Amino acid sequence: MSRAFADLLPVALDAEQLAALAPLSRTDDLLWVFSRWAERGWLRALDLAFVRFLHELEPGGDPLVLLAAALTSHQLGHGHVCLDLVETLKAPDFALSLPPEGDGAVILLPSQVLAGLDGAHWCQALAGSRLVAGAADDSAEARQRPLVLAGTRLYLRRYWAYERRIDSALRQRLAVHEGGNTDLRGRLDALFGARDASQPVDWQKLACALATRAGFSIVTGGPGTGKTTTVVRLLALLQAPAVAAGQPLRIRLAAPTGKAAARLSESISQQVRGLDVDEAVRARIPADVTTVHRLLGSRPGTRHFRHHAGNRLALDVLVVDEASMIDLEMMANLLDALAPHARLVLLGDKDQLASVEAGAVLGDLCRDAEAGWYDPQTRAWLEAASGETLGGAGLQQDTDASHPLAQQVVMLRHSRRFGEGSGIGQLARWVNQQQPEQARALLAAHSHGDLFCLPLKGEQDRALERLLLDGHGDGPQGYRHYLSLLRSTRPHAPTHDPRWAAWAGAVLGAFDEFQLLCAVRKGPWGVEGLNLRITAALLKARLIDSDQQWYEGRPVLMTRNDYGLGLMNGDIGIALNLPEPDANGTLRPVLRVAFARNDGQGGVRFVLPSRLNDVETVYAMTVHKSQGSEFAHTALILPDALNPVLTKELIYTGITRAKHWFSLIEPRAGVFEEATRRKVKRLSGLMLELA
Repeated sequence: MSRAFADLLPVALDAEQLAALAPLSRTDDLLWVFSRWAERGWLRALDLAFVRFLHELEPGGDPLVLLAAALTSHQLGHGHVCLDLVETLKAPDFALSLPPEGDGAVILLPSQVLAGLDGAHWCQALAGSRLVAGAADDSAEARQRPLVLAGTRLYLRRYWAYERRIDSALRQRLAVHEGGNTDLRGRLDALFGARDASQPVDWQKLACALATRAGFSIVTGGPGTGKTTTVVRLLALLQAPAVAAGQPLRIRLAAPTGKAAARLSESISQQVRGLDVDEAVRARIPADVTTVHRLLGSRPGTRHFRHHAGNRLALDVLVVDEASMIDLEMMANLLDALAPHARLVLLGDKDQLASVEAGAVLGDLCRDAEAGWYDPQTRAWLEAASGETLGGAGLQQDTDASHPLAQQVVMLRHSRRFGEGSGIGQLARWVNQQQPEQARALLAAHSHGDLFCLPLKGEQDRALERLLLDGHGDGPQGYRHYLSLLRSTRPHAPTHDPRWAAWAGAVLGAFDEFQLLCAVRKGPWGVEGLNLRITAALLKARLIDSDQQWYEGRPVLMTRNDYGLGLMNGDIGIALNLPEPDANGTLRPVLRVAFARNDGQGGVRFVLPSRLNDVETVYAMTVHKSQGSEFAHTALILPDALNPVLTKELIYTGITRAKHWFSLIEPRAGVFEEATRRKVKRLSGLMLELA
């Protein structure tokens, strides 16, 4: 049967016709199945186009190669940088996201196609294809092949290259231990205080000590564990001897999103002011934080950057915050652009959601963070340098020195934001430990004034609108708060009076008091449906005066970087009416969108709505988009059915966006528990040998 003939097959086949298909041995049958999967939305159009391209390169090739290629491409769309053939065959429905429900037409599911396939035979078919290169084959001919097989893991060539570049760069940095740091113990004591035997281990002090030891280190920890405090003291620790020697270090700070950059900039500014160091040292600790894209010099419309291996960044120390949001490709580009002498420090919460794009770099690099796995040499060095005692810290001991990566990772363990009495902190810990029963008991106890739970009685339950508009009685606020402030505090002032910017800043601050987070985008419990529902509820309550595209009070989220406007993906603005003179000099209200400045200057900038092409209404946002943000009152709404994105990492990330209050909204009982039991497992081979 020719490929052209296969394309003419009917969209739906009866059971007998389906049984006659042989997708594992006949390419045309396999391509027909792929087309049906793409129609259902399970395979992306990109996945299907990639497979057809490979088929053109090797028309007579084994269908098993095309099957593996399609699944590898599909897995990329779900954040995995590779496909593990054996793990996929063990439990196809677990390893691969199930197809979304369709129209009921009979179709072969992935588990049915893969049934009976032997892993060794599958690997053998791939190894024999001229589309697939072996991991150890670095010949010029092999480098032209689009797929790479490493053991039982299959990669697209580009992602294999990213992984190898990161592996190589980190190995080089881990292999070089720097010489003794002059009076390190004394300078650490000056910043943190001398060791107090009655206090627990000072992990912040240990993190600073370890970061001086090599050109690469990671500081991980949950909310409130002091990652920013640690890095400010680390910068003082590094900068002081350099300033004394008359050669101050060139330090740069970066974060994945504009919002995360602005938060870090504000936090570091406050911390630096309180540092007990010489003014000359304080002046050399920057508070200006940029986005990683801007740091590297993004070239619009391309995957390339101005800074790369041939044009390195001019810096000596780079600190990257919210590193859990950095994907594999970005990390490879970042490491390429760093000079060999430059020190890289990653900050982030290893338990948060990984990046939207492929790869879970921070999670991969922090595999041993909880256990520690410091070898005897590292333990002895840390104790001598810091004065801390690790004997009672409960860490694993690496007696055979097989965990070199772990030697440069420190996990901060004491949260100052969520103390013992914090319901939010306890709930986050139970979820992170995958203990849904204890988490549910905590929610049901009503013993913590910072936790709320709202079970809904169907899709039309108006209790949802009451919570979203009014919050919880005299406690946490809803969206009525910022809209009431918008109206009640509007200045009576001439055009360009600074009171307008102050008012806009106050409205933006009031909007940050509350945020609804969603797990999904589609459906009645997703971002799109809920933004429409909330807009309608606000209009009915006369809190807004229009549901057209633009109206005063509309909050919008930037969905792409706009370097021309200086706005970054994740920035939030609010449409406000400002007085402007018309041709006759009469003041009339003109809509402008106010954004908090993220360039280190503070204040507010106003942008014409017509200049904003990549924005969406943001009464509801996805948990992914909320990373790097905090809200006084955070509400998390779950869908009414289990979904592949529902995992303990998503729930944990949603909970920890809350500073003072957290509300869980449940359309159906049991989804919270099932999500908490599930853990993200992104497939990669990053630093496996150095785990």
